[in-house]
Amino acid sequence: MPHSQTRPDAQAEPAAERIATLDLVRGLAVLGILAVNADGFAVTLSAYGNPGLWPFPETGVSAAAQWIVDALFHQKFISLFSMLFGASLFLVGGERGDVRRGRLLRRRLSWLVAIALIHGLAIWWGDVLLLYAWSGLFVMLARSWRPVVLFRVGLVLFGLFSLVQIAGPLSLQFAPADVQARIAAQMTPAAAQIAQVKADIADAAGSLAGAYRQNFKAWTQLQLSSLTIFVFPTVGLMMIGLGLFKTGFLSGALPARLYRRVAAAGAAALVVVCGLTWTDDVARMEMMWTAGVEGLLNPLIGLAYASVLILIWKAGRAGALRPLAATGRMALTNYLAQSIIMTSLFYGGRGLGLMGQVDRPMLWAVVIGVWALQLTWSPLWLSRFQMGPTEWLWRSLTHGRRLPLRKPG
Repeated sequence: MPHSQTRPDAQAEPAAERIATLDLVRGLAVLGILAVNADGFAVTLSAYGNPGLWPFPETGVSAAAQWIVDALFHQKFISLFSMLFGASLFLVGGERGDVRRGRLLRRRLSWLVAIALIHGLAIWWGDVLLLYAWSGLFVMLARSWRPVVLFRVGLVLFGLFSLVQIAGPLSLQFAPADVQARIAAQMTPAAAQIAQVKADIADAAGSLAGAYRQNFKAWTQLQLSSLTIFVFPTVGLMMIGLGLFKTGFLSGALPARLYRRVAAAGAAALVVVCGLTWTDDVARMEMMWTAGVEGLLNPLIGLAYASVLILIWKAGRAGALRPLAATGRMALTNYLAQSIIMTSLFYGGRGLGLMGQVDRPMLWAVVIGVWALQLTWSPLWLSRFQMGPTEWLWRSLTHGRRLPLRKPG
């Protein structure tokens, strides 16, 4: 799809939002991320993703609700978001030889650090923007690489991370019985650990000071791992996304048969992931190596989701998806708004203090409600304004001047 030919001094940066397929995929990604993050709002980091520390019995409907998240959402949408961010580095920065746009990209990433710190420290610990800004510093150096090189390096970085996740737990299958028993005992939460998690949840739900005390502790723990370990697969995914954009995949420029093939491959991968997550979440077989296999397949499933949207767009039937495209154009605003809404429900002091009191089935009702809000307010806002409020602030800070927000006329 052709880019807008707006003069650089009129728009000041290439408008990624004007590529319709990117709007759609970005909208899908930001909504899907909320389904995965919901648990992290409802409990503290120590209980997030840990079956033994979740404050409700993980059986029946609750287990089924978790399975839906793990099978259909977990890592699929954050992978898409990462790939789209990689594409945005080129849309803003252009080729490495473009000095002006390169300077613009560096300023953009610098201001993203500031936004990330505000989000992570003042709103919610589960921020991913700081990781993106850090990873973007590496990927921006590769933005002039040919797609084939981007794919090779990206797949190596992401693939090695996933293979380590598979190899480590799988090797335990062949360890002596006493070693396996010792590790299993270490993975079973002790009474003191359960009591500490309950105390942390009560602290976060009880007061504003407690909420931010727990938020800071969780944010610190997450960033230590994000900026040292998770940067490798994130850089890999961003490179893959940049390569996909350069080939025309993300802009819908390739033949429909290719998107159908990707959708079919992703569907096959989804069947495998559904089976593996069922053994973990419902059957409780808890084979630790399955997480690595799922992690390896999840980006392909995410691309299959994107391919379905692109096929709908290529068929000329995207009219019904306009709210989703508007949500994608305001992805940063909607991402931050999700954190504000959810912490207002679950944090104490400035919210309702519901942390630890809402099980996963009701969490799904909250998630769907937020989706409905964002699919409603995004097109309404964009009917009068050129971009989302946070996008406008970020762009204005990047360019060092106040850019127009209201639509002319």
